Amino acid sequence: SSFGWRFVNPKMKELYGVDGMGETAENLAEIYKISREAQDEFALHSQQKATSAQNSGRLAQEIVNVKIPQKKGEPKIFSQDEFVKPDTTLDKLAKLRPAFKKEGGSVTAGNSSGLNDGAAAMILASEDAVKKYNLKPLAKIISSAVVGVEPRIMGIGPVEATKKALSRANLSLEDMDIIELNEAFAAQALSVLQELGIDAKDERLNPNGGAIALGHPLGMSGTRIVGTAALEL
Repeated sequence: SSFGWRFVNPKMKELYGVDGMGETAENLAEIYKISREAQDEFALHSQQKATSAQNSGRLAQEIVNVKIPQKKGEPKIFSQDEFVKPDTTLDKLAKLRPAFKKEGGSVTAGNSSGLNDGAAAMILASEDAVKKYNLKPLAKIISSAVVGVEPRIMGIGPVEATKKALSRANLSLEDMDIIELNEAFAAQALSVLQELGIDAKDERLNPNGGAIALGHPLGMSGTRIVGTAALEL
């Protein structure tokens, strides 16, 4: 869970532990030796990419504006993500305290995704439906995969899922033009990249920033990054 467990099954605690998401990120940072500096640098890069995408209008391509009525005057137009922090610096990030592990912790609010409100939608259609309704698809899903990992290192799951999905499609990471990876935590993302052999500065990786900059509304981020990847292609 995001904030830890309230009602713990003793057997589950014995078998798997009851680490909250932030604690699982600390576990990965320890296992993969991800430094605080590396996490902050990754977070800064995400913010910089998102800021650039916001300023260029790229992010606006995937946002539906929302009108918010006011008691007086014209309605306010909600048209861009509020979580992006264009003024972030490494110095500012370095001053933040560890959020989940007081002694020796490295995961902070600055190198973690935000718990935000948000919604995303997409239409999934069969080839027959595309023809019947004369639709113009943005992308075609050719493979997917689901895997399970130990709960205490839940964030490493994309590694085996990626390998499995690529194998099913008879493709490799070298065949990818765009790589969208959910940035639940910088430590988690860097651990996944380390396992997959992807450089954190790879230009294909989250070119418009990721969840550290944009936020991570639980339940919608998967749809969001699929749509982002489709538009980028």
